[in-house]
Amino acid sequence: MIVLAAPAALLNAAPGLGARLVGAAVVVTFMGSYVLFRDWERFGPLLLRHPALLAADTLFGSLLLVSAGPDTTLAYVSGCTPLLAGLLYGWRGAACFASLQSLILLLVHATLKGGEHTGPAESLLLPGLCVVTGAMGSTLRNLMLRYGTATQALTAVRARLAATEAVHAERARLAREMHDSLTKTLYGVALAADALAATAAGPAPDPALLRDQASLVSRSARRAAAESRALLTDLREETAPPPDLTAELDRLASKFTTRTTLPVTCRAPAPLPPLPPPLTRTLLAIATEALDNVHRHARASRAEVTAAVHDGRLRLTVRDDGRGLPAGTTLERLRGTGHFGLLGMTERAESAGGRAVVAPGAGGGTEVRVDVPLPPPTERTD
Repeated sequence: MIVLAAPAALLNAAPGLGARLVGAAVVVTFMGSYVLFRDWERFGPLLLRHPALLAADTLFGSLLLVSAGPDTTLAYVSGCTPLLAGLLYGWRGAACFASLQSLILLLVHATLKGGEHTGPAESLLLPGLCVVTGAMGSTLRNLMLRYGTATQALTAVRARLAATEAVHAERARLAREMHDSLTKTLYGVALAADALAATAAGPAPDPALLRDQASLVSRSARRAAAESRALLTDLREETAPPPDLTAELDRLASKFTTRTTLPVTCRAPAPLPPLPPPLTRTLLAIATEALDNVHRHARASRAEVTAAVHDGRLRLTVRDDGRGLPAGTTLERLRGTGHFGLLGMTERAESAGGRAVVAPGAGGGTEVRVDVPLPPPTERTD
């Protein structure tokens, strides 16, 4: 608008000094507005701290207005000054600059059109526009401040919700870890201690049996201590990356067979891709819980663990030839009766972005199938 009004201002300016002053006013006002528009992050705070800069810009613009006249487009641009003042300084700044700009417009109108018969509506149109734009700027400022306050409050609420969800997720993870390791071991310690006490209370305790039972209690207690240390180490995120999943499953099956005498075969039809350590630990925990359930409840003669890739997802399957699940078994019923094994497997699979299904096997028994998405190649760890 300054550029459009500049020719009229220069044509109406007096030759010599007047034209030079008007030309200087054109350059100063145009460059000042352009610099503020281009680098607002840099010069905006300066304008906020020094309202006199906006007043100086207004006075330079008045020189153009005097030269160009109140009938040019520059007169309507003058309403932008109160609008900007309202946005920057609130209603006080809007009132101050609206009054200043209105006074300038009235003086220009009275000076340049003093000999013409103009009605009060024409004389007060532009000053009234300045008052309206100043009120609009102040109102917009209040709306933006309220919006900013509401946004900050919403961000704080979301942060608190995220923290609460993280706490709940960590509590659920700790419950699964304790159920899958420490709780079972401590229960075994209690059973071994009860057997030791019963043997010692007999009429003629066998020293060899007492030594064996005491040794079992000692080994179980050490195992519980080791599992506690492993759980604490995992909480501090100091665990080393585990080996590949296939080797870990083979080791798990071998230890399980040695401990329970239940034959377990482990196979992977093709080499598995490298997996992140958290995903490997999750799958191993699910396989461990599934095999423990086979030993305790299935009355099976053998079990099989399979890991393979299907359609970009890793599938872990644990099958047995036992008696299968009781009719009407649901996660809600298991939760209500205190059996959290299947529930923990489901939660672990969901935490990895996957899904766990417990269903009757094709040839009888029970099949636990877990499908989890494979990480993108850039996120895999060697």
